[in-house]
This record gives sequence, C-alpha cells and structure tokens, in this order.
Amino acid sequence: MSEALDILSWEEGEGRRRYINYRDLSVQQLGSIYERLLEFELVRDNAGEVDIRPNIFARKNSGSYYTPDELVLLILDETLAPLINDAHKGFVDRLANLKQSDSEDYNFTELQKVDPAQAITRLRVCDPAMGSGHFLVSLVDRLTNHTLDAVAEAAALAQDALDLEYESPVAEEVRRVRATIRGNAQDAGWTVSEDQLDDPQLVKRMVLKRCVYGADKNPMAVELAKVSLWLHTFTVGAPLSFIDHHLAAGDSLFGLWVRDAIDKAGEGGELFLHEPLQRAQTQARVMETIEALTDAEIGEAHRSAEMWEGVEAQTGELDGFVSFIHALDWIAASKKSDELRAHKALVTQWLDGVFGDPMPIARGKKAPQGGKEEELEVFAAIWRAARGLIEEERFLNWQITFPGVWTNWASAELEGGFDAVVGNPPWDRIKLQQVEWFAARAPEIAKAQRASDRKKMIAGLKDAKDPLFGDYAKAEKRAADTLKIARKGGHYPLLSRGDINLYSLFVERAHRLVKRDGMVGLLTPSGIASDLSASAFFRKVSTGGRVKAFYDFENRRTRHGLEPFFPDVDSRFKFAAMMASPSRTFDAAQCGFFLQAVGEIANPEQCFPITAVDFARVNPNTGTAPIFRTRRDMELTTRIYASTPVLVDKFGGEEVKAWPIDYATVFHMTNDSHLFRTRVELEGEEGAWSVGSNRWQSENGEWVPLYEGKMVQAFDHRAASITINRENLNRPAQPLPAKPEQSADPDWLADPQFWVQPEQGLASEAYTLCFKDVTAPTNMRTMIAAIIPTGAAGNTVPLLDLELEENAPKAPRIAQIGANLNAVVFDFIARQKVQGQHLNWFIVEQLPVLPPISYTRRFGCNTAVEIVQEAVLELTYTAHDMASFARDMGYVDDAGEVKPPFIWDENHRLHLRAKLDALYFILYGIFDPDDRKQSRDDVEYIYSTFPIVERKEIEEYGSYRSRDLCLAYINALLAGQPDAKLEG
Repeated sequence: MSEALDILSWEEGEGRRRYINYRDLSVQQLGSIYERLLEFELVRDNAGEVDIRPNIFARKNSGSYYTPDELVLLILDETLAPLINDAHKGFVDRLANLKQSDSEDYNFTELQKVDPAQAITRLRVCDPAMGSGHFLVSLVDRLTNHTLDAVAEAAALAQDALDLEYESPVAEEVRRVRATIRGNAQDAGWTVSEDQLDDPQLVKRMVLKRCVYGADKNPMAVELAKVSLWLHTFTVGAPLSFIDHHLAAGDSLFGLWVRDAIDKAGEGGELFLHEPLQRAQTQARVMETIEALTDAEIGEAHRSAEMWEGVEAQTGELDGFVSFIHALDWIAASKKSDELRAHKALVTQWLDGVFGDPMPIARGKKAPQGGKEEELEVFAAIWRAARGLIEEERFLNWQITFPGVWTNWASAELEGGFDAVVGNPPWDRIKLQQVEWFAARAPEIAKAQRASDRKKMIAGLKDAKDPLFGDYAKAEKRAADTLKIARKGGHYPLLSRGDINLYSLFVERAHRLVKRDGMVGLLTPSGIASDLSASAFFRKVSTGGRVKAFYDFENRRTRHGLEPFFPDVDSRFKFAAMMASPSRTFDAAQCGFFLQAVGEIANPEQCFPITAVDFARVNPNTGTAPIFRTRRDMELTTRIYASTPVLVDKFGGEEVKAWPIDYATVFHMTNDSHLFRTRVELEGEEGAWSVGSNRWQSENGEWVPLYEGKMVQAFDHRAASITINRENLNRPAQPLPAKPEQSADPDWLADPQFWVQPEQGLASEAYTLCFKDVTAPTNMRTMIAAIIPTGAAGNTVPLLDLELEENAPKAPRIAQIGANLNAVVFDFIARQKVQGQHLNWFIVEQLPVLPPISYTRRFGCNTAVEIVQEAVLELTYTAHDMASFARDMGYVDDAGEVKPPFIWDENHRLHLRAKLDALYFILYGIFDPDDRKQSRDDVEYIYSTFPIVERKEIEEYGSYRSRDLCLAYINALLAGQPDAKLEG
C-alpha cells in the first residue's frame, strides 16, 4: 500500500513534489488525486488476499486527464456567452418598451418577469463526464459572477431609463437567506461574520442547487464531485447543500430515451408504460420544489433529501424497465439471425407476462417464472445477463434521471434539454487495446513484437485455463458489444464511423442533450474537425454556420517555456475547444490553430473568423476544417486552391482526378502480421538463404523486405533500418538512421523489421511511389514521399499507383507526382490539413496538385517535366536496388545496360531539392515575376513555417540554406537558366 499512500500524500508538478494539505484541500488537488488513484486497481490474488495493483494505462483507459484551469474557463466563457447575452437582451428589450409614466409597480413587475439574474440562475448546465467536478466548480464561480453583474446592471439600467429603484428577485432571495442563516447562528450561539455571508457566497449556493448538473460512469468520481462542490460552496452557519438530484452515477453514452423504450416494447408499449410514465413525469414539479429550497437551514436540506427519495421511488419503476430494455439490446447485438429471432420471441413472451409480471422482472425484484421449462431456462439466462449488464454498465436514461429537464417524454422529438453541455470527455478508442490491457496484467504479452505473437500467447492463457483469459475475453466482448450498440443503436448516426473514439460519441450525445438553441462546449482531440470519421458531423455544423468558436491547441507550450497542458500525453498531440449549437447560428466561427496558450486567442494574427463558405471551399470532399496557423496561411492557401485542382475532386458526386491515380495499402501491420518473418525466422523456420538486394529465397519462394514508414525519407528509400526495443510497449520498433558512409555506399541497404512473400499485383512491383502516413503538422516535414524498390509495404506507407494505358511509361509520371508531393509549397498546404498524426488519403486527395499540363512550361531550353525527371532520378537512384526504376527512366548506356547509381552527396542533393522547390513555387503561382518583392516575401514566409528545418540548417550551415538556394534557383529558372551552377 505504500506507493498508493505516497501518491495520496504528495502531488508532483513542475519538476517537484509538494505535500498535499488536506486541511485546505482545493478542487485542483482533489482532481489530481482522483486522476492518480485511477492508476491502481484492487485485485484479489490466488491466496484470496486483497492487493493494489498498479496499471500504468489505467488513466488512459479511463480517459481521465485533469483539465488545466485556463482551458476550463475558456470553454465555460465561450459556451455561456450567448446564453448570458440572451438573458441581458430580454431585460433590455422589455425595458425599451416601458414608459416612465407607467406606475412603478407595473414597471417593477414587468422587469422582474425578465430579470437577467434570475434568468441566469435558471440556466441548466451539465458536464456528462464530470470526473471530480472541476468544470462544475468553475461553472459555479462563472455563473455566480454573471448573476451578480446582472443584478447590478439591471438596477443601473432601470434607474437610467425609468428612474426606477429596481431590485432583482435574486437580490431579495439573498437577503432572506442571509437573514435565516444569521438568525439560526444567533439562536445557536455561533459567531458568523458578515464577510462570511457576502452576496457571492450565497449566490454560489443558489447556483449550485439550481444550475449545475453532472454525470460520470465512475461512482467514485460522483462522490468526489460532491465533495469538491461542497467544499467550494461551504457557508458558515448553513448546512451543506443537497445536490444528489443533479449529480448522477451512470454511463452518459448508453441508455434510452423513453420514446425508444416504448417503441421497443412493441404495440402495447405505450399502454403498458402509461402509469409508470405518468408517475415519473409528475416528478418534474417535485424537482422544481427541491430546486427552490435554499437549504439555508438543516430542515430545508433534510426536506430536499426526503423529496428526492420520493422522486427516485416514483421514477424507479420506469427507469428499471427502460434500462432492462436497453440491456436486451446489448445482448441481442452479438446474436446471429436465428439466435436473434429466438431472442426476440422470448422478449415478446416476457412482455406478454408469460414469465410473470414484466415490471418487477425488469427491475430485478423478481426472477422469471412459468412458461415452458426450456424457454424459461433460456430467458432466465438472458435475464441474468441483462441484470449483470445494468449493474456493470450503469445505463443512464437521461429524461428519467433528471425529470425536470425534459417534458412530454413520450413524444417522438425531444422536448426540453439542458441550456448548455460542457466538459472534457474521455479521449479513448472503444476497441480493446491489447498492449494497454495486458501491460500491468501480463507484461510479457504486451511486449510481444507482433500482433500474431500476442495472439498465440493469449491462446496459451486459454489453454492453460488461466483466469486472466476469462477477464480478457469478457473485456474484449464488452468492447465489441459497445461498438455494435454505438453503430446500430441509432443514437450516433454521424459520429459512429470507423474506429470509434469515446469523445466523438460524447460530442454527438451533447448535441442531443441541449435545447435546439442550446450551446455545447467540449474539449476533444482536434480530429473532431479533421478526421474522415467525423466529417459528416463537422460538415453539418461548420457549413451550417453553427460553430461559434474552434480553438486548436498543441499540447506542448514550448513558446512559453511551460510543460505541456497534459504532461502524460505526447507533446505533439493536438486538441481543441469547440463551441457549437444544434441550431443557433453565428456569422462566422472564431478560429485559432496550433495555439500554445489561451492568451494567444487575443492575437488577431493567430485567431480570426472563418465563415461557413470558407469551411466548404478548402475541403470540398469532406467539409472538414482547414487548419490555418495565421491569417497569412489562410490567404496563401485559398489563393492556391483558387488556381489549382485537387488531386481527386468528389464535390459534384463524380470523381474528377488531376492524375489517373489509385491509392492502396498492401499489408496491414496488425492484421497481416502472421505473414511476416524476421531474419531469425527466415533462417530457422523457413530455411531461407540471402540472394542479395535484401531478398531471401526459400523452398516456398522469394521473401522481400517489408517497407515501413520508419525506413523512408523524402527521395530516400534507405533512410533508416529498424531496431527493436522490447521495453517500449507502444513502439518497440524504432528507426536506426543511416550513417553518411552507409548512404554513400550503393551496396548498403536498410534492414527491415520483417520480410514477406508478396502476391501478384502491386505488392510484387519492382518499384512504387509511397508516402509516410504517420506524421504530424509539427514535424520537421509533414508530407514525405519516396520511390521504394518493392510494392511490399505496410499500411504506414500507402502506395500511389497510376492507371495508364498498356505500355505507357510509369516511371516518369510517378517521378513528377513524387516531386510534387515533396515540394515545400505542397507540404505547406498539407500542414494546413493534418490535425492528428496520420496523413490519411481523404486529406491527400483534397490537396492541390499540379496537373500534367503544368509541366509543359519551358524554362530556357528545358521543360518543367524534364527538370523534374532529371532531379528525381538523381535523388532516388542511389543504390543498386533501384536499378529497375533507373532503367525505366531511360538511364542506360549505349549497350542498354543501367548505369551505376548516383553518388550520394548531401550538398548536391540539397541543391537538387532547392531547384525542385523553386520550380514548384513558380508553377503554383506563389512566385509572381511581376511582383518579385512580395513573392520573395511569400516564399520566405512559407519556409519560416518549417522551424525545425530552419534550426537544423542554421546549426549546420550558419544560414537557412535551402531557402536561400531556392530563392536563387527561382531567379535562375525565370532567367531561362535551369542548369545554372550556384555557389554554396
């Protein structure tokens, strides 16, 4: 227990340990403790002893990452702003229609009907993944401040406009509460100072009781949130506020709307549920009474608790039935057609009363009885499984859990909802991640080099009847069932595509939880605006003008000399605060990208408006968000898009390709891992022998190197070998960069991790064009393409193939496309599109690519295509294994034999790439000969967006050499001297 106690006693941050002062515990420390407790789990060992087991991935699996205050406040302020404005506008509009000649009583009464402070204290704001309550505590403060400001502003406006001594109903209530607390204190002989009963402290209690809602699947989080809120709103002389009615332990993502449950109950569902539904819906009035109680004295707090017990009793029957119906959906999700028909037949019998009264059976109050023995046995098993699911998953049926928030529960459309939903939901994939799951349970399985090896080891657990396999199988099935329900349940039509991440479901759920004109403000990975799986949702809100603000942050804060926002997350990771509405519209979305501090939002060069039209223009196929670091990025990017076609345009419904190109991935590094062999396995298991060029021969055929993204760099298929570090659970395979003497040796080849036997087709091609899928907009370069001596490549290096007429030369054309992809100006555009760590095909196909006609432009005696092909050949053909490419490029002697590879010369390669970059700056129209000064400035600016390249070149050469060479080659090309020899 010592390690757990140590973590509970000390807080680590900014490189030092601080003792946690429990006497003055703040919500910030409480949140830190909660987060760190999740790194441990209670287990019972084989001897029956209870122990605490560390699990280094526990926080990742739970999705708990404590949110810094500045991000919390940003989301709250941006999300609440329209609602607060509405409250003030209602008062101002009513004030404008009143006359000073009317009686004071009339004016006073009319203004109190639209009092802004009262309107603010009637807002309902929910955090559906509240954790320890950090957002909710800050919400209390923000709404308290807005309420007090509204009290003062309303009084001042009424005085100015009507000469009326106006007082907000909130101010009246504060006075009454203060008097009650003071009177109780005097009666009990307590000493309470006036500053302990000031307006802010008393309004906090009001806001807490009426405005704040939260839910979390972890019951411990709910209890911690209560403690946080109690500590924050504690008032001397008054009992703790009753808040159980607004904080729920349950799964915010899974549960049913009442209408869904009625429909699933069949034809008689509405009649069957009529009485439970009526009883439950009447509790909305009881909730209003609970919220009206101030809990200023112990009697009121007890009355609140007693009334809530009554609410739970009256809603329990309906809640239990709806949860049981949902559990049956989960069980049915994994059944095949015949089993599913039998399952539905048994459910119908249960609803018909064959096994007893359906309602107590659904609630677990009574076991199924009666009916045919065989059918009873099967349904009893279903019943037990459903009850287990309800207990473990804690389905949250929102209308029933919070009776006062929605009305007319049986209606087809939701009526009511929260005014706002805020928070930082979990950022984890639903699919079970084997490495993470086994890391603390069986590290040797987590450290397996290949997925196929892990699969064998897991099978070994099953054969050995190890209880760990049972736990794993249950966890894997639950994750699979969760995916099926998310995709087929009908609640997530827009964000349940692909490899689902929990955060995306929270986003779609939040937009259903709020009123039509409500606001949603969530902190999520930036992929919500850029991932293909999120494109249907983001296109809908962005092109519909429903995004208020989108602030994209880098996790790292190097510009400010601070540690990352989330220290345990990769510093390159990007996340965003997105504020939007289901139907409320805005003139433009205020956007900022690659921010490293909330304060940067105030900089107009870093944060600027993007209209609905702008969102649609730059990504025509998907409508996903462009990612502009600055206004200038936006101006340059839109200028290029105005004159250059995208690689594959699908906007009109039919594909229009700038080049006849196909995208392909050949081998999946996980799913196809059983096909891969290491060098040791080739020599031992396959009896293979080396035949040169990194290829092996065996009785079963030839084995070729399996290319991975780690092995290539721009125009370099031998950039790195792969070495294995088994202690690195997440990335055991690491690149070992080639040494200069190795690159200079045309016989040297990079060592792959695996070899594979390619099938006929693209995988067996002699050479292919590839690009690195794993990347980031903050890397040294983002788009990295190369021509490799095989088609056997993992999914981290997708291939681009050309659809050409028979006997049409392919090599010259892929040289042109490869040069375009590696151009600095192209990479500048690509960096505006990548939010995460993958350069997906849907991003690439929407990038502007020069069509073949562009290459007919002449520069002196050479065309652009000749300049490109000559440079790409020399950059690529540096080793004998690329001889096939060189031959097809026509690089042969008089006898038709392929000439020797080009000598690797770093300085010469820098010149070749600078010349290519210069050419593409001209062809893309960035460099305009009629405005050389501005053009040079634009080129220099684009180069400045590659700071790592700049830093490395200054360290090595004393200047930003590639930029300077590029500018020089631009002059030479425009002067008709493509073969000019430049100094340096």
